[in-house]
Amino acid sequence: MDANTINSFFLVGALLAAISVLLSPLSSKLGIPILVVFLGVGLLAGEDGPGGIVFNDYSIAYLVSNLALAVILLDGGMRTRVASFRVALWPALSLATVGVVITTCLTGLLASYLFGLNWLQGMLLGAIVGSTDAAAVFSLLKGRPINERVGSTLEIESGSNDPMAVFLTVTLISILASSTNDVSAGQLLLSFIKQFGFGALLGLIGGWLIWRLVNRTQLPEGLYSILVLSGGLIVYAISNALGGSGILSIYLTGLFVGNRATRSKHAILSVLDGMTWVSQIGMFLVLGLLMTPTDLEAVALPGFVLAFGMIFIARPAAVWISLAPFRRFQARQIHFISWVGLRGAVPIILAVFPMMAGLPHAQLYFNLAFFVVLVSLLLQGSTLTYAARLAKVELPPKPEPVSRSGVEIYPASEWEIFVYKLSESKWCIGEPLRQLSMPNDTRIAAVFRDNQLMHPSGSTTLKAGDTLCVLAKESDLDALSRMFSEAPEKTNVPRFFGDFFMTMDVLLADMAIVYGFLLDEDHQLMTVGELVKEQLGSSPVVGDHFMWQGIGWIVSEVQLGEVTRVGIRLPTQAE
Repeated sequence: MDANTINSFFLVGALLAAISVLLSPLSSKLGIPILVVFLGVGLLAGEDGPGGIVFNDYSIAYLVSNLALAVILLDGGMRTRVASFRVALWPALSLATVGVVITTCLTGLLASYLFGLNWLQGMLLGAIVGSTDAAAVFSLLKGRPINERVGSTLEIESGSNDPMAVFLTVTLISILASSTNDVSAGQLLLSFIKQFGFGALLGLIGGWLIWRLVNRTQLPEGLYSILVLSGGLIVYAISNALGGSGILSIYLTGLFVGNRATRSKHAILSVLDGMTWVSQIGMFLVLGLLMTPTDLEAVALPGFVLAFGMIFIARPAAVWISLAPFRRFQARQIHFISWVGLRGAVPIILAVFPMMAGLPHAQLYFNLAFFVVLVSLLLQGSTLTYAARLAKVELPPKPEPVSRSGVEIYPASEWEIFVYKLSESKWCIGEPLRQLSMPNDTRIAAVFRDNQLMHPSGSTTLKAGDTLCVLAKESDLDALSRMFSEAPEKTNVPRFFGDFFMTMDVLLADMAIVYGFLLDEDHQLMTVGELVKEQLGSSPVVGDHFMWQGIGWIVSEVQLGEVTRVGIRLPTQAE
């Protein structure tokens, strides 16, 4: 490779990345996922597009995609809170295992019928497209205020279901590639245990080692993110080499590091955020370049039938069956989880496996996987907001600080500076600082007025437009934001949390006098908290609600897994 070729490579690569970034605002204007924009740029730059770039190296595409997926899962794991596992772990694992198998079987049977494949070949195609994609799910759910149980289930499922898809794909390829088409049950069980067992064990051990290394090593701040990233990739590679699931390992590595007090965590997350965007752009550009759109013409019509069958039949059936043991999900929540079965880069990566193994129909598998991903992203991804509104899983936007940044007071410090700008409607306007009832262990570190730093004292009175810099920890973020910030005005869920609020120790008998409840003997001495537990079970989340005595009861505040406040929504005249 000469200097001109290398320079051309840099020029084309940087130009495509820049075009992808500049076109990314189109995703919100057109209502399509941003990943589709990146994929579209790759298609336009490819062989059939105006770019005319001929790229057919599947090994490079496989390398780039796996590297990108590893980075995306590491970042996703670091941003997933362990607290979400309390309400979503077992449902998500059910979807990640049983759900993938059911989706594979139903999609595989349909593929066998549509394309004249034998049942094993159809199952292989079903396995390839059987898992939801972490990159797509993390990208589309990021920043959306939706029900915690639903959102956590989808995120944990997408981060943990790839091992099952890989296991099924590799197993079916082994069977199809063998002359006898026979693999023993013992081999299947061993492979399954290694994929999940080694993957989980190495991920947690690797996460602990990286966390200890980061906190015990004195480095320039910019190097900690490199250490975490390189450590995650080492765990990913070792897990794959030992027969485990590298995808599961690196996700759990990120989960462990992200939920511990880690030195320079904010700097690490900031760098990983940029790396994740680079990974998504690079991965979908390469996959777009790899695909020749004219090859899809022959499979377009049956491909639509296959994609629609997976979206409207296989995925919903898998979700309903997988979540049947978990009574906490309402029907509309299950419908939403079914709809967010987004396919992305993973099916396309898995479709490279049969090509590298030299199986018959390998090109058909790849073309169909690409087609199903495209339909899924365009149809399901572009309607995600509407689906959330229809399923009533949206939550009102929460008040948040203008900005936040970590404060490296000592290694593994969890202190942060939250910046708020006071609006005229805040109750604290006109109040002296000494009378503010702030959470314990929080301090107003600075006050800016008219862009000038003040020297506040206890008698300093707050005014509209003041900017406050508050020193606190993440555990106090919600309380501080309610005090000093405003939720975004745009919301499609008016009166979501009701008209009045009740604490958990209020007796229903006391409320009956005001609201006219007719209480039976069992409810005479019951508190609001006991009623909530009776109606919603032991693990309610913010936004869960039920109707009782003709009134809506909505969980509006949860602290440390316990409901602390409930909203009461009275029926309107129209209702």
